[in-house]
Amino acid sequence: MSTPGPETGRSAALLAVKGAFMGAADTVPGVSGGTIALITGIYEDLLAAVKSVSARSVKQLLSLDLKGAMAEVHVRFLVCIFCGIGIAVLSLARVMTYLIDNHPVPTWSLFFGLIAASLWVVGQKVNRWSAASVAAFFTGAVSAYFIVGMVPAQTPETFSFVFLSGMLAICAMILPGISGAFILLILGKYEFILGALENPLLASNLAVLGIFALGCAFGLAGFSRVLKFMLEKFHNPALACLTGLMLGSLRKIWPWKTPVRMEKVHGELMVISEKNVLPDSFWPGAAVPVLLMAAGFVLVLLLARFTRSVPSR
Repeated sequence: MSTPGPETGRSAALLAVKGAFMGAADTVPGVSGGTIALITGIYEDLLAAVKSVSARSVKQLLSLDLKGAMAEVHVRFLVCIFCGIGIAVLSLARVMTYLIDNHPVPTWSLFFGLIAASLWVVGQKVNRWSAASVAAFFTGAVSAYFIVGMVPAQTPETFSFVFLSGMLAICAMILPGISGAFILLILGKYEFILGALENPLLASNLAVLGIFALGCAFGLAGFSRVLKFMLEKFHNPALACLTGLMLGSLRKIWPWKTPVRMEKVHGELMVISEKNVLPDSFWPGAAVPVLLMAAGFVLVLLLARFTRSVPSR
């Protein structure tokens, strides 16, 4: 059985870079790594690679049949992607926290441009906009609009809930438009996991991250199969739904917001809910954010064009 994956050092490096972009996106509430996978042309390959990790391959691995397990799994592809994701998540956790806390409007403006352009890129992958595709698009858009408007909850920090959070977050991470980081925010575990990532070698943090990773593995193994089936059997409606999810998620990423409700969480005053507003004036306040939106939009178009011209393998 052949194992798809990068055949040269250059293609392996390119896959790792795409993984790094996915990891960077997954650290931001409202931006999905699945979106990056779609616009860089590796989304279906990623689902196929994850699906290749089966009960049979796990059994072979546990019985120390490494050769048999390696033949079943798309090892080269997964190693390159997840190395990129891991490096980006660990290195950018503090950076993203700083930018969102200290420069929220410019940061969200750039992300808004990235997602807006992704709508155009992914929408072009729908070969035919039938009635079913249009219905799927609006279903995805409305669903995402209400999901990202949910109020973040306060939840326990037990290992069982951390495991559940990992399962749910990873499902969102591979769904374009629904951010795994935002699901963690809704579950009240975004800052908790981000804090563990800032010092991953501490014994307590290592235990939390291990349980979280285990939950991610279980969620990814199951949900990737559902997505792969939907894309194979209902390609156009499935892609249309994913495009709609990205459109609905723009509600969360709109840069200009005003707090509606604030509460003390662990002794700190936090925004619990907020609403989108228009900027007070374009010049000078909104000029830089609008330029960053345009830069994000152009960056995605250039990235999509570049990845179409360079093979992943």
